[in-house]
Amino acid sequence: MASVDDAQVTGHGVTGHSAADPGAAGPGAAGPGEALPAAGGHATWPSRRVLAAWFGVFALYAAGMIFTRHADGTWAVWGCGGYAVAALLLLAPTGWVIPLAAAIGGALIAPLFWLITTFPATGEVVVIGQSASYLLKHGTPYLPPSLVTGWTSYNPYLPLMEIFGLPRAAGLSGVFGDPRIWTTLTTVVVLAAAFAVVSPHRVRGCRHCRRRVAWCTALAVASPLIAFPLSVGVTDPPIIALTCLALAWAGQGKLLRAAAAVSVACAMKTTAWAVVPVLAVMAWVSYAPRAAVRFTVSAVVATGILALLAAPEALATPTALKQNLIDYPLGTTKYKTVAASPLPGHLIAELGRAGRLTVDVLLVLAVLAFVGWLIARPPRNERDAAVRLAVGYAVLFFLDPSTRFGYFAYPLALVGWLALSRPSPRSVDPERAVEVTPAAP
Repeated sequence: MASVDDAQVTGHGVTGHSAADPGAAGPGAAGPGEALPAAGGHATWPSRRVLAAWFGVFALYAAGMIFTRHADGTWAVWGCGGYAVAALLLLAPTGWVIPLAAAIGGALIAPLFWLITTFPATGEVVVIGQSASYLLKHGTPYLPPSLVTGWTSYNPYLPLMEIFGLPRAAGLSGVFGDPRIWTTLTTVVVLAAAFAVVSPHRVRGCRHCRRRVAWCTALAVASPLIAFPLSVGVTDPPIIALTCLALAWAGQGKLLRAAAAVSVACAMKTTAWAVVPVLAVMAWVSYAPRAAVRFTVSAVVATGILALLAAPEALATPTALKQNLIDYPLGTTKYKTVAASPLPGHLIAELGRAGRLTVDVLLVLAVLAFVGWLIARPPRNERDAAVRLAVGYAVLFFLDPSTRFGYFAYPLALVGWLALSRPSPRSVDPERAVEVTPAAP
């Protein structure tokens, strides 16, 4: 089989050119909700009623959180209003820009700036800022045991996550020193790149694809799966966005690029590590064993290099490293994590030593079952891989004793990614005017 790296194994390397541009239609041709030309390979956008129903569900979710405490409740007030307005506007004969702007403004922009300027920093923001300051001074983001004074003294993130806290640690104050601004910008850019990768045509040459990338990115960012954690400072959205980008590139046969995206995520947070074996198995069965090995080695090596570059002195303090990255997530430190939602894993672990042992056994069995599933029914494309990841994440968070409901943003976001990136039946390259078919071995 042909080598798999930055050459597209899926066969987009056909020759020939045409002046025809399927995106050259007039301004009124094919917007969201209108069927795009099937011959152009464009997927149809959901109808206005469907999107109105989605935003209605989002509004109900936000309304249910209004009476929660602190930053969560504040976001819910803004988000509920933004989603309700967007749903109503979608039921009226208006354009698409205003409803999406209302959703993004109410669910992300307004609460983000409100929480940054008027509320105390959330725990995640405190951890990232403190770790970034310590990193600049000592070359490691992990405080030694002697400096631990509470749960916010622990840093369960991997070294590259502190990049979002470096602006403030370097002296930048105000809104642009807050890590949430940088996690938001990163998430938006990476999601847009992921949607651009799965577009049937080159985005630069197709107006319809550019519009769809913009719509999909706006809808994804406006959803509570992304807008809520970005507003309150939770660090999952950049990892989710990088995972989607890695899936998109892997589906195009660009495995080295997929490995680069995965390595950035893996150097930020351990939740991204599950992506490596899933995409490796996909590469093994869909491309070639050598391609799978190259992907795995590239991802692992790049993760290590990025982590070492981000925190060159971290390995010099193994005690601090173990305390922050292993003991604290396992709940064996003096100060416990506040991530303790009443899910089965947490409830069983609260029963005592026997309960904790039971949870550990269940987690091991779940991992073994997941590995067996990957071997027996290996993913053959990026959509299969997304399904495997969504199921794996859901089971893991269900059984994890130190978990929270917010972690389910991972499997739910992957379901959303599958819905928004659904391929069209046929795909025609607008610059080549020929149908795209898989390359021969």
